[in-house]
Formats: sequence, structure tokens, C-alpha cells
Amino acid sequence: MAPVRGSLAVYPGTFDPFTPGHRDLVARARVMFDRVIVLLAVNADKRPTAEATTRARRVRDAVPAAWGNVEVDTWTGLTAAYCLRRGASVIVRGLRSAADLRHEHQLAAMNEQLGIQTIWLPARPELAATSSTVARAYRSTVEDV
Repeated sequence: MAPVRGSLAVYPGTFDPFTPGHRDLVARARVMFDRVIVLLAVNADKRPTAEATTRARRVRDAVPAAWGNVEVDTWTGLTAAYCLRRGASVIVRGLRSAADLRHEHQLAAMNEQLGIQTIWLPARPELAATSSTVARAYRSTVEDV
């Protein structure tokens, strides 16, 4: 598959932590688009377990150096505003379940009103059960042992 020439996609999330499912979505998106920005959303309401700079470093460390068309950035505010500022025309979002789709559909409708399209990539079945919430719970259990 050849990427859409000149395309820039943004894959936003809090990435607390950056899971194998997130990495898989980046791997798939990077072959669809010329460039992909993994956008670490800074949202204090979500009460992340690590500072944005730490989470961004962890994401950078998880992205292979060979993926030269992938960059990591941080942003406070609407993802659509970031996309407009950077000239991105697409937001990439992952779907694990029908419940995700209902929520994501609302976000996509809002972003479309702002001129940004959303593409949904389904999670691979073997990765769909792991959310950042589950990964955090597992990590805290392991650290307590």
C-alpha cells in the first residue's frame, strides 16, 4: 500500500501508557499516510500517572527509529485546532468495541464540522482487550509486588 502523497495524519491520545495496541495503530497508519504525528494530549482532567514530557519520551522510545515518517508531539486543547495549525487533514482513531464507536462517532462529527476527517482503524483482536486503563492497573499491581 502506498501512502497518500503529501498526507499528514494525527493520532491523538493520552497514551498513559503507550500500549502495543497504540503501537500497532501507528504502524498501520504510517503506511497509509506520508507522515503521522502521534499527538500526546495534555488533559489534566484525565489525571495521568506521568507528566506529558515523560509520556512523550516513552512514546518516542517505543517508535522504531526506522519509522522516519512518525513524529511525537504534545498539545493542550482541541485536536482539531492542532490539526488546522499543522495542516493535517485526518485524525486517526482506534476502535476496540461498539461502545468506542458510539463515542468516536460524536467526536468525528464535531471534527468534521471543523474541516477535519476521522479515519477509524479497528484494533486487532489479539490487542483489543488491552486498554491503557488495564495496562495501568497491571503495572501498579506488578510494582506493588
